Amino acid sequence: MTESALIIFTRNPELGKCKTRLAKTLGDQSALDIYKYLLQHTANIAKKTEADRYVFYSESINYNDIWSNDFFNKKLQNGSDLGMRMLNAFNELLNLGYKKVIIIGSDLLDLNERVIAEASSALDYHDVVIGPAEDGGYYLLGLKKMYPKLFKNKDWGTETVRQDTLKDLQNSNVHLLKELNDIDTFDDMKHYHQLKQFYNTHD
Repeated sequence: MTESALIIFTRNPELGKCKTRLAKTLGDQSALDIYKYLLQHTANIAKKTEADRYVFYSESINYNDIWSNDFFNKKLQNGSDLGMRMLNAFNELLNLGYKKVIIIGSDLLDLNERVIAEASSALDYHDVVIGPAEDGGYYLLGLKKMYPKLFKNKDWGTETVRQDTLKDLQNSNVHLLKELNDIDTFDDMKHYHQLKQFYNTHD
């Protein structure tokens, strides 16, 4: 066991159940193909990260998928909304004795191992690290101890999440990473050439 843990929150990649906003534009199959591509990108990055890696599945644990048991510990998300699921995941790993716990989503092509390494280093000198997403949320959260209020009374999936989170942390020493773009809609992804293989457009 290292002193650092990396949590990856992932949805089980099932047709019609992931990237629903993307599916409205491109259809369920393209949305699923794109999500699987993003998952593979996230797995590749996570493998290069110096931490114990935990994948938390949304619906059920899959023991035979891209998250190889050689690299990843597998757990199930538990909670009534995204906030409670994150709170429970952080609690579980901090209670195991990790000194630093970082959570990332699985829908960022711009995320790389250097960003995660910066977050881990910043936790040596800061209470909390946040990776701001362009949509007003965050793509990364790093903690050394629990702040339960970060996970409560938030409109998850809206542009107010980061602002409300920073309000909760106004008495804490927070390090902000560079802003990145997470992919929820077609507008978020149409400038990525590597995703054009998954859809046909005349743009």
